[in-house]
Amino acid sequence: MTSRLHAKYDKRDGFYSKLADDPDLKELVAVFVQEIPTRVAALIDCLADGNWETLGRLTHQFKSAVGSYGFDELVPVANRLEVAVREGDAEDAVADALTELVETCRRVRTGSPRGDG
Repeated sequence: MTSRLHAKYDKRDGFYSKLADDPDLKELVAVFVQEIPTRVAALIDCLADGNWETLGRLTHQFKSAVGSYGFDELVPVANRLEVAVREGDAEDAVADALTELVETCRRVRTGSPRGDG
């Protein structure tokens, strides 16, 4: 399962930050997008290590960050993972929620849908 989570990000069906056109924030959003694979890898590592406390904390931070950076599509997906960890769901359920988050993160794009950025 972990190897599937670490699969390369693809280019299909992407979505963009609602802040992508803000001249003051678009560079910060681009930096955040570049950091997403590292953040996701940390979540995957926590799951693999059984480190539920850190997984819950990092997921909460990630959920807050994606919302702050305008990626509203990611908030409910990250929330599902956070709730699964907090409620002590079975490892398979947590892994499924993390897989959904990873797959959704693969759709995140930098710039704007118009092609600039």
